[in-house]
Parts: sequence; structure tokens; C-alpha cells
Amino acid sequence: MWTDLLLILDATLRISVPFVFAAMGGIFAERSGVIDFGLEGKMLGGAFVAATVAYWTQSAWWGLLGSICIGIIFSMIHGYASITKRGNQVVSCVAINIFAMGLTVVLANAWFGMGGKTPQLPKEARFMPIKLPYAEELREIPILGDIYYELISGHSILVYIAFLVVPITAWVVFKSSFGLRLRATGENPLAVDTTGISVNKIRYQALLFNGILGGMSGAYLSTAHLAFFVKDMSAGKGYIALAAMIVGKWRPYPAMFACLLFSFLFAIKDKPEVFDLLKGIFPVKILNSFLDMSPYILTVIFLAGFVGKAVAPKAIGQPFSKEK
Repeated sequence: MWTDLLLILDATLRISVPFVFAAMGGIFAERSGVIDFGLEGKMLGGAFVAATVAYWTQSAWWGLLGSICIGIIFSMIHGYASITKRGNQVVSCVAINIFAMGLTVVLANAWFGMGGKTPQLPKEARFMPIKLPYAEELREIPILGDIYYELISGHSILVYIAFLVVPITAWVVFKSSFGLRLRATGENPLAVDTTGISVNKIRYQALLFNGILGGMSGAYLSTAHLAFFVKDMSAGKGYIALAAMIVGKWRPYPAMFACLLFSFLFAIKDKPEVFDLLKGIFPVKILNSFLDMSPYILTVIFLAGFVGKAVAPKAIGQPFSKEK
């Protein structure tokens, strides 16, 4: 039972990585006052570009760089539409998501002819698990050795980067001078403008970080979690990351724990032990459907329970016009 628990927690950490990257990126954007429902599109575009570039160059790092670039491009498109042109931010996000869904499949078919899928990546073009020092030797120590070997060691470098991004985001947003300007821009952009600080510049800078992290979330899916890109492989994960950010009240650590909670359900739904426990209570067909839906059901329940208490930045979604 202890081993099963460790394996579930290990899977939870791995599954949570794209959620964590995307949620941290969403915090940057929305704290500046820019709505970002486009996390799904950035994740999907990042996954496709990462897999494609990694396959062509035989390097996972070049694939990661490519995913970051496409994430920034999507963020800048959103910024141009919603900041410079002061368009409807929700419409801009929806357009990016639809654009990413269609373009990735079209390009994958045109370049590889595999029905929207990219070729399998070899080991040198993937982020492989890293065994931390003394993992084997410390494995013999009861409990702590198991935790170190199964739960802490054996992940790809993107897993460690994802959880390092959380305290970095918390420091930047809540401790740095840039973070102070960022949060002020999301709360009262007019007051920021009167101090001589460019509101639009701050928002574009926030979207830069947003694009980097959104692209990295996609790169993890196709070059670490799996070894290829497949049509619609993000499967709503960008929206779940957005929900985790809202449940976490636009704060990094609570958002990270929400990501872990949602990921825990994804981890247990495929465990045979869970299925065997519940199949005596529910019909098998209903149980299969329920377990598949459970992470998304929990997302809706949490949003219904917490979104009323989670107060968004006051100026979110409001285009800023500099007073003359």
C-alpha cells in the first residue's frame, strides 16, 4: 500500500507539470489586467513546435527553445489585439486556441503525413528521467529512502524546473519592484500611468513571461511526458490550469496546490486498485466514464465553490486608454 501511494504521488507530480507552468504564466498575464484563456492554445502550439523541432534537430533543448518562441508569438499576438488595439480579450484568447488547434494538425499532416501526429522522438531528442545522486544507496532507508528514490528522484529536468518556477514567480510578483508595478497595473492602471510608468509596457512584459511558461508547458507534454505530438494532446489542460489559477486566487503557491489536486485525480483514475474498489459499487461502463470525467468534474465543483470568493484584479479585461 505504501508503494502504491508513492507511485500515485510520483504520477501526480509528473502530470501536474504542464498545469503548473501554465498556471504560473496565467498569473503573470492576469495580474497585469490581461485575461488569458489562451493557455490552451499556447500549450498546444508549444507541444507541436517542441516535438517538431526536437525531431528535426535531434535535440530536446532546441525543441524547448522552439516551444518558448511560439508561446511568446501567441502572447504577443494576444497583446497586439487586446492591448494595442484594445480589442475584446476573451475573443482574442478564443481565436488563439482555435488557431492553434487547426494549425498544428494542418502542419503536422503537411510535414509528416501521419494524421496529425509527429514521429516518435528518440531518447536524445527527449527530456529523460534524471537519477539523483545516491538514489540507489539511500533506497534501503525505510520511508525516507523510498520517498527520495520514488518521489524525488527519477524525473525529467522540466519537472524540477516547473516546481522551481513557483517560488520564482512568487518572488517576482510579490517581492520585486516589477511585481509591484505589475499588480498595480492590474488593480488601478490609471494610477500607474500618472506616475509615468507605461501600463502597456508592463502588460507586454507580463505577456512575455506568460508566453515563455505557456510554451514550456507544451514542450513538457511532447518531449518529456510523451515522445511525440498528437492532435489535441493538451485535451483541456490549459483550461484546468486556468481553473487552478482562479482557485488559487491568482497566487503562485495556492495555484500550485490546486494543480497538484487536479493531477492527483488524473493519477488515480488509471490505477487498477481504484477501479477494483469501485466496480463493486457502480456498473463498469458508468465507472469508466465517471473516472475519466472526475478531474473535470472536480474542476467545475471547485470553481463553483471558490470563484465567488476569489477576487480577480479589478482592472482585468479592461483595455487601457491613456488620458490626454
